Amino acid sequence: MPFPCSNARWLCLAAASAALLVPWAGSAQTLPDGAGKDVVLRACSVCHPAAMVSGRFMSREQWNAEVSKMVQEGAKLSDAEFTQVVDYLAKSFPSNGAAAGQVAGRGGRGGRFGFGMTQQPSGPAPGRGGAAGGAGPIDMQVVDTAAADRGRTVYIAECVTCHGPRARGAGDGVPEAQKGPDLVRSLVVLHDRYGKEIGPFLRKGHPLQSGRPASTLTEAQIADLSHFLHQKVADTLRSGPYSRVQNVLTGDAKAGEAFFEGAGGCKQCHSPTGDLAGIASRLDPPTIQQRFLFPGAGGGRRGGGGAPPRKPVTVTVAAASGPAVTGTLLYLDDFTVALRDANGQYRSFTRGRAVKVERHDPVQAHIDLLPRYTDKNIHDIVAYLETLK
Repeated sequence: MPFPCSNARWLCLAAASAALLVPWAGSAQTLPDGAGKDVVLRACSVCHPAAMVSGRFMSREQWNAEVSKMVQEGAKLSDAEFTQVVDYLAKSFPSNGAAAGQVAGRGGRGGRFGFGMTQQPSGPAPGRGGAAGGAGPIDMQVVDTAAADRGRTVYIAECVTCHGPRARGAGDGVPEAQKGPDLVRSLVVLHDRYGKEIGPFLRKGHPLQSGRPASTLTEAQIADLSHFLHQKVADTLRSGPYSRVQNVLTGDAKAGEAFFEGAGGCKQCHSPTGDLAGIASRLDPPTIQQRFLFPGAGGGRRGGGGAPPRKPVTVTVAAASGPAVTGTLLYLDDFTVALRDANGQYRSFTRGRAVKVERHDPVQAHIDLLPRYTDKNIHDIVAYLETLK
């Protein structure tokens, strides 16, 4: 039986659907002025009316979690723009409802797509960090640099003796007798959001280097310390200042040549006057080191970017009956092996006692050397290859 409806109803539904897909032209006039408004209008109105936020009032943590979710769902924001958006929303639509320049009477318009949105509670959003849920990338803490600077003062006064200047604990200039754990890898720190994990941990009686009980730290100091520690976590990422490659030319070139010609077996495939001639004029030392440790893995600095394409891994499969088949390896585990033969045909075999599989990796010699290298071997080889200009 067909669904009964009038043409008028269809027209209403079509109009409502169109309203969801077209950004609200009045967004710019509805949102209050402030730093970051232009970023909100550009990034948010791609998927929904930017003015939908005008009926929401949340804490900075909740806005941070909300924007993080939007980024995971496809919103395009740089790190700097992310902070600008969170700052703008937290100042314009705070949890107490005292929005800067807020237009009265908009509260009933909200919802995910502009319908039924209501004021949010001021506590942490359920399931997005804090004591109620598991913290993760979706609710990453936005580091306030001013708070991190204040937190550095607290850290130097109370923590640096045991955890080191970079919060990395042992190996960060901390004497063995008083070494503390690596705070950058600490689950307490990684799960913390704005002091909600660090605070309770410290109040359990964690010692401070000043001798004072940790319970004497104020909420503000703990929050500042949280910003500082999250800043240290960010510093260790690939884009952070601690990830810059240091000088790797610390080896003995003569010892590297001896390893190349002898124990390493490198000369069986490579030649200093053949494929390696002039390598030091094309690549810098960190890239040279990366190339022979992990050939074909990509990466590169001076000399035009990544490594040359890695030759494919091939495999020969010999079943109980029929001729052996050789081709490019596509998949291999304990139960199945799949390949593409010279004619481009996909072939798959079930592994068993009667099926022999021979895997041929062009860089297998490099893989076999990885557990054998010492740090000295690695630096000696780099020093030797650097002489091949």
